[in-house]
Amino acid sequence: MTKKRAVVICPGRGSYAAGELGYLHRHHAAREDRIAALDAARGDRGAVPVSQLDRDETFSPARHLPGRNASNLIYTSALMDFAAIDTDLYEIVAVCGNSLGWYLTLACAGALSLQGGAMLVDTMGDLMEREGPGGQLLYSVSGEDWRIDPARRAGVLAAVEGIDNAYLSIDLSGTLVLAGDAGALSALKAALTRQFGDAPVQLPKHAAFHTPLLQDVASKARAMLDRAMFTQPEIPMIDGRGAIFSPRSTDCDALYDYTLDTQITRTYGFATSIEIAVKEFAPDCLILLGPGSSLGAPVAQTLIDHRWRGMSARADFQRQQQDAPYLLSMGREEQRALVTGRD
Repeated sequence: MTKKRAVVICPGRGSYAAGELGYLHRHHAAREDRIAALDAARGDRGAVPVSQLDRDETFSPARHLPGRNASNLIYTSALMDFAAIDTDLYEIVAVCGNSLGWYLTLACAGALSLQGGAMLVDTMGDLMEREGPGGQLLYSVSGEDWRIDPARRAGVLAAVEGIDNAYLSIDLSGTLVLAGDAGALSALKAALTRQFGDAPVQLPKHAAFHTPLLQDVASKARAMLDRAMFTQPEIPMIDGRGAIFSPRSTDCDALYDYTLDTQITRTYGFATSIEIAVKEFAPDCLILLGPGSSLGAPVAQTLIDHRWRGMSARADFQRQQQDAPYLLSMGREEQRALVTGRD
């Protein structure tokens, strides 16, 4: 049987919500030993074990959404999903991710060990929770057909440019994540509501990720995390600029600097990473790790924006997904079975 070439996509913050409670218990009981090892290390750092959070009877925003807990729930769920991919069916040709998903990418590709990736996620989650300034807003620049509206996008970016301490944090194709300090967020809400008639959505318990406001956080992270953690990846990785870190040719110092400086303080281009993934690696499919599947729409919007496989609107993507799914989301049960090779 010929293996399908797959690019793996790692999720970011917000992917473990109320509907994902119990995700590890439902899907990864067979990997309890690996989860327990991560829990033990997390406990040594004074944090609540991930398996305990996952087994809570109810989802609590106050308990499950703060950076340190949310990040590690997502990290552990995604890395266990990565281990569940049936490699007799799929050849993983590259890995990328969104925001927090870059740290997961490092661990999936082998540039960090499983424990090293967990330490990075825990350290950054703790720093962001305690010291991360500002916040983030979510704003759509696409229509119901998932086509980007160029005029709306240009108008949003112009508004950001005209407000002090306001930044484009993450480019999700049809959705933009904007960030800034409290004054900038208030000004952005007012300006965008006045111009387009609808207000941005503020993301709970999020700081101004991927902006210069996080210079101090980046400096503290570099002081806490050793360059020696980073090694040559075993699988190509695509970062938030669209740059590729390849096996046997990666400058590990450059990888460290990108991860703990550029990636923290500059815009994260998730849409660019997907564009590079499909154009440079020509995969037969994309595999989106769980938990959740919220990145499905941004991935589809990016494919539509580049007319990938003839897709020009939402209906084209949905038709493709029905006939022969190109995007396989492990957070969706019917697609998960296609990835793990289990009914």
